[in-house]
Amino acid sequence: MIDVRLLRTGPDAVKAALVRKKVDPAEVDRAVDLDVRRRELAGRRDVIRAKVKGLSQEVGKARRAGDQATADALAAESRALGGDEHSIDAEAGEVEAQLHDLLLHIPNLPSPDAPDGASADDNPVLRIEGHDPDAFAAHQRVPHWDIGAQLGILDLERGARISGSMFVVYRGMGATLVRALCQLALDRNADAFEEIRPPTLVRTDTLTATGQLPKFADDAYHLERDDLWAIPTAEVPLTSMGRDEVYDEADLPVRLMAHTTCYRREAGSAGRDTRGLLRVHEFDKVEILAFTTPEEAEKVHADLLRRAEGVLRELGLGYRVVDICTGDLGQSHARAYDLEVYSPGVDQWLEVSSVSWFSDYQARRANIRYRPAGGRGTAFVHTLNGSALAVPRVWAALVETGRQPDGSVRLPDVLAPYLRGQLVIPAPIC
Repeated sequence: MIDVRLLRTGPDAVKAALVRKKVDPAEVDRAVDLDVRRRELAGRRDVIRAKVKGLSQEVGKARRAGDQATADALAAESRALGGDEHSIDAEAGEVEAQLHDLLLHIPNLPSPDAPDGASADDNPVLRIEGHDPDAFAAHQRVPHWDIGAQLGILDLERGARISGSMFVVYRGMGATLVRALCQLALDRNADAFEEIRPPTLVRTDTLTATGQLPKFADDAYHLERDDLWAIPTAEVPLTSMGRDEVYDEADLPVRLMAHTTCYRREAGSAGRDTRGLLRVHEFDKVEILAFTTPEEAEKVHADLLRRAEGVLRELGLGYRVVDICTGDLGQSHARAYDLEVYSPGVDQWLEVSSVSWFSDYQARRANIRYRPAGGRGTAFVHTLNGSALAVPRVWAALVETGRQPDGSVRLPDVLAPYLRGQLVIPAPIC
């Protein structure tokens, strides 16, 4: 959440920043009013508490002096004030809860460097790498769901039969390719990131810490009986690895990575292209994440982007880097880049990675701090993360790009160690 002190010292600046995210500035005014009311009530409560404490001392003195009448009168006054204190404290708690809930809904402030825009249509393409639009032959212009069915490596019918629409079954070399892609991404980041295997079911406060709750509850799978949520990304448990921790500045940045299965209801996908692997409810992904000082955040953000790009280059996929505009930035994001690969069979640029910087927004929700070297007290870390590799759309682009004239699929050499040396998915024998 944003720093409540910003509401006190610069509410107009906060409103101007949030307008860039298409947020109603009236939400800021409501938060300012609640904060003023909360502090006013807290001040009145503290004055009464001080009076009650003073009266208690006076009651003791009167009793020691044998003046019971005075002691009784003072005690009665103290009880009356105590009732007032209880009433004001209850009201202050209610206002505090309202303010906290409102702050959970107010998005992060966008970075001044984030481009302005109203929607994804306004996202600037910074550069295109390794893509030649004229290099694709007719045999590569076949969608991956048809290729997968022909080669027996993708079974959409059984996926739907087992779990419903937008669930898939990978088979044979298709399943092996899923595992190979994840292991490649883990290996490419093992030089600097500690591998974690976190739970994929988490508590409500864990999902709240990263900003998915309460705003995006409809997009998540909730196990009501146990009040657990299926993670939409490993960002969720990895961020909470640092919850309520205080790091020494010398130990930053902390770098973590995880391969997990992820779950998204895709509640807003009606009317969107959901064929094949373009939009699925369950998928594998390798996430890389870091806690840094504010001063290190920009450099770490660039490193995460470089690493995500590196895997795509090794796979030989054409991709582009998109700078996410303010109107398309997520709830918790201050700045973000998307990586999109070109998939010739569907003739689309497909988002395969989002590399994000959250400033101290998530750290405030999760209470992740550090002790500045040579300084006093603690400060909130900055959190950053990125998809080192999300499987479904990369899988789709590889299968379409690697399709050969005879219907077989040739996979990149870099995957050989993870595919038992088999780089060709053979075409079926007619």
